[in-house]
Amino acid sequence: QVQLVESGGGLVQPGGSLRLSCAASGRSVIFSDMAWYRQAPGKERELVAGMTSGGNTNYADSVKGRFTVSRDNTKNTVYLQMNSLKPEDTAVYYCNLRYSTFYVYQYWGKGTLVTVSS
Repeated sequence: QVQLVESGGGLVQPGGSLRLSCAASGRSVIFSDMAWYRQAPGKERELVAGMTSGGNTNYADSVKGRFTVSRDNTKNTVYLQMNSLKPEDTAVYYCNLRYSTFYVYQYWGKGTLVTVSS
């Protein structure tokens, strides 16, 4: 059973930084496509950043140059380093793991709240 546990959220002032972690179990992140999504109040869930099993990354235009996705294979953990945070980055951030064999399998963490406010 695949489980994803996010951590690292909290309250930060505008311009500050946070690092989110997503610890995976039941499936290696090396062999999975990993992604961070977020959902702000009253808005749809949106893709923030992703990393393929091959290590390629992609980012939403709104976070390019500020956020960085990375992984630690030894810890089976994916990170989202968030710098220069803005109030509009306030949201619940979710970790996503996806892989395919004959079927496409997708799993979600429960999310971690990031609040950017002075």
